[in-house]
Amino acid sequence: MGWQVTGDERMQTLEVALGERSYPIHVGNGLLQELSGLLKSIVGKQAFVVSNATVRGLYGRYLTEALGDTCEFFEMPDGESHKNLHTYGEAMDALMRGRHNRTTCVIALGGGVVGDLAGFVAATFQRGVDFVQIPTTLLAQVDSSVGGKTAVNHALGKNMIGAFYQPRAVIIDTTVLNSLPLREYRAGLAEVIKYGVIADRDFFTWLEDHTEQINKKSHAELTAAIVRSCRIKAEVVSEDEREAGRRAILNYGHTFGHAIENLSGYGKLLHGEAVAVGMLMAARFSERLNLLAQGTSGRLRNLIEAFELPTGLVQPIPCDDFLDAMGMDKKVVAGRMRFVLAHDIGRVEVTDQYADAALEETIEEFNSAV
Repeated sequence: MGWQVTGDERMQTLEVALGERSYPIHVGNGLLQELSGLLKSIVGKQAFVVSNATVRGLYGRYLTEALGDTCEFFEMPDGESHKNLHTYGEAMDALMRGRHNRTTCVIALGGGVVGDLAGFVAATFQRGVDFVQIPTTLLAQVDSSVGGKTAVNHALGKNMIGAFYQPRAVIIDTTVLNSLPLREYRAGLAEVIKYGVIADRDFFTWLEDHTEQINKKSHAELTAAIVRSCRIKAEVVSEDEREAGRRAILNYGHTFGHAIENLSGYGKLLHGEAVAVGMLMAARFSERLNLLAQGTSGRLRNLIEAFELPTGLVQPIPCDDFLDAMGMDKKVVAGRMRFVLAHDIGRVEVTDQYADAALEETIEEFNSAV
């Protein structure tokens, strides 16, 4: 293997290298108790913390203790359906009522929904204020908190209204995963699997060899998986911040997954669950196009199942509806859908060169299995 678990260190720090906008990703055990020091150079006289009632109840006190009266909380409703312009407007109202200004720091304390909305608020309030991510779900820790994608949903498409806006820091406390519902924990593992498929065959093999420990949330293996996932994403983002080229590989499985999530009704499938199915659909699509060796999708299916994630649709989705939903995807260029397709475990490409019949056959295969 090209890498190994390097021990049970209290904190490891990675960097997203973007010149003057570079920032650290701190990963460790018990970092919420270190927030005073980690935030000292970032947060000034005002902090606006976006969270939800559940997460604030569990972890809000750590920010209150670290920041004192500087800290104002905004609680948004829980769930993807609330990541919208209405909630965004309410957050803006709260910032205005609280007389926040350009010196304020917006802090996201929560999962991907909280982080996406908080980041968009930070990007647009007074043309941009400082922003810190404190992700409390595995999916947010390994994916959405890193890279500066911020957005809210539109009724016709997920994450269609947003901005690229990098945080000043990402603080990942692995102990928060102990309180994460099992279903949400498993959903986050879909994004971990993704990194192996797109960029690191050795990591994928390591995941296959350590499914039992990761399912049990073993600290050493879990920390190693988080650090490796964040390192891959940091490297890709540093090379291509605004998704003009290579960064699009991070969307492996997402073109299918977002359509599944949208057409199944937000809430029926968690984002990571939809991505798990989407990754498998992308693999089968790749096999149909003879890009990926036949049977490789079975290896991916086995790993997805080992983490007890879904491998099929929850309900049939008419092919035309599926194609229409994917046509709203942000990766569509000049009316042609682009897909991240696999050539091997650890190697993918972004392309708009594919047979339409193979795409429709892939959709029908998954419909017929429901």
